[in-house]
Amino acid sequence: MELLTIDIAHMLAGALVLTSFMLLYQDRLSGLINIYTLHAVILSLSVAWQAYYQDAPHLYVTAGIAAIFKALIIPYSLRRIIERLGVHRTVEVVGGVGITMLIGIFLVALSLVVMLPATAAADPLAREDIAFALAIVLLGLLMMVTRRNAVSQIIGFMSLENGLVLAAAGANGMPLVVEISVAFSILIAFIVIGIFLFRIRERFDNVDLFELDRVRGGRS
Repeated sequence: MELLTIDIAHMLAGALVLTSFMLLYQDRLSGLINIYTLHAVILSLSVAWQAYYQDAPHLYVTAGIAAIFKALIIPYSLRRIIERLGVHRTVEVVGGVGITMLIGIFLVALSLVVMLPATAAADPLAREDIAFALAIVLLGLLMMVTRRNAVSQIIGFMSLENGLVLAAAGANGMPLVVEISVAFSILIAFIVIGIFLFRIRERFDNVDLFELDRVRGGRS
């Protein structure tokens, strides 16, 4: 029974990695938001399963925070942002989707090669989940680097933070007050980023970062 519980936890963590690849592959903003919502739902299920396995009730609070803020509030806010900005379009990926996916596969392999030997003495569940969490963090960073649109980079940042939450939950959790403070810090950061997006849109009539660099270069 314990082996089945661990397998389910690994399956959920692996599903998060797979969903991160779906984020890398998707090139439409509406699709990115939908996949990020799925990413957040899987994260909340994974943390809730960790709470059951570890008999850690405070992790259920973490799962609830993930479900409310990440799967409901943030996707809804992102949809309102792209409606207000009028950026319903395909987002260009630096270097192309194929190369990005190959780099993502390399980063996942690197995470497993680095973390599994380094955590050999850890609990089997924590060992695998931390390796998957590092892969999710690196894939989120890759998305932020390869996307030319500020909104898609926000989604990359949020998916990266999901990996950090998975790592914290897998490593026997963290104090509840820390989890709540992190959740509100992310929410505040999201609000600030949204304000900057609207200011950029008002000033330059564009949220494509490469286009903004071109405009800045033309004025210098």
